[in-house]
Amino acid sequence: MVFEYVKALHIIFIVTWFAGLFYIVRLFIYQTEALEKSPEEQKILKPQLDIMAKRLWLGITWPSAILTLIFGTWTLTYRLGYLELGFMHAKLGFVVLLYIYHFICHGIYKNLQNGIAKWSSTKLRIWNEVATVLLFAIVFLIVLKSLLNMLWGVTGLIGLSILLMLAIKWYKKKRQQH
Repeated sequence: MVFEYVKALHIIFIVTWFAGLFYIVRLFIYQTEALEKSPEEQKILKPQLDIMAKRLWLGITWPSAILTLIFGTWTLTYRLGYLELGFMHAKLGFVVLLYIYHFICHGIYKNLQNGIAKWSSTKLRIWNEVATVLLFAIVFLIVLKSLLNMLWGVTGLIGLSILLMLAIKWYKKKRQQH
C-alpha cells in the first residue's frame, strides 16, 4: 500500500515540476521582451515579472524537482529489477537531461533577475519546447516499457520536434505581421 502512495506523490510532483518548467520559460520570454521596452515600461514590467518568476521558480519548480527526485528514487526501490532493463536506462537518461534542462533554466533565471538577457525571446521559445520533447520521451518509455516501441517513440519525437519548430517559425512570422 505504501508503494501506491509514494508513486502517486511522485506523479503529482512530476506534474507540478513540469507546470513550473513550462511556465517559467514563458516568464523568461516576457522578462526578455520587457528589457527591450522603454525605461518607463521596464519600470512597471520588470519588478512584476521578476517577482512572478521568483515565486514560481523558488516556491514551486525547485521544490517539485527535489520532491520528484525523492519520490522517484523511493518508487524505484520497490521495482529494483527495472534497473536491469533497457527502457529504464533510456528513461533515466532522459530524466538526467531534464535535470540538466532545469539547471540551465536556473542560470537563465539568475541572469534575468539581474536584468541580463543572454537569450533572445525566439531562442527561449525554442528552448521552451525542449521540456515538451523530454516529457513525451519519459512518459512513453515508462508506459510502454519497450526499447522497440522507444524507437517508434523517438521517430515520433523527431516528427514532433519538426512540427514544433515549424509552429514556432509560423508564430514568429505572424507576430511580426502585427
